[in-house]
Amino acid sequence: MTDQRQRRIDTLNQAARAKSETKTAAAEAAIRALIKRGEPITFQAVQRQAGVSHSFLYTHPTLRGRIEHLRRQNQSAPPPTIGLADENNIVLALTAEITKLKKRLRDQDKELRQALAQAHGENLELRRELARRGGPGPHTRSTTIGPC
Repeated sequence: MTDQRQRRIDTLNQAARAKSETKTAAAEAAIRALIKRGEPITFQAVQRQAGVSHSFLYTHPTLRGRIEHLRRQNQSAPPPTIGLADENNIVLALTAEITKLKKRLRDQDKELRQALAQAHGENLELRRELARRGGPGPHTRSTTIGPC
């Protein structure tokens, strides 16, 4: 094997390791965010939050074990009991739940707004690229009639 080929192989291996480390860090951050928001820890929730694939989570032994442990822990925890005789406790519990739901809604709204801003940016980039390639402008309509 040539020295140049070995350098290429080493570079590819290093890039793969860096990509894996980035995905692992994103999954760890997702787990912390889900715990902080009080949401259930599942493979699907972590996958959505971190932007990684299910197969990555299932094949990564440390992440898989942590997610399974947190999922079991969440399932085995009994729901908090509220003394039905005391109306003040019920009001306090419901107020706390509403506060938690409002915070979660604000966080989701923030995430959606960020995603929308990113999509708008990508859309603008694509329009500019289309204009550079001589395609139709952003406000022109195609006069070609296609099949109905």
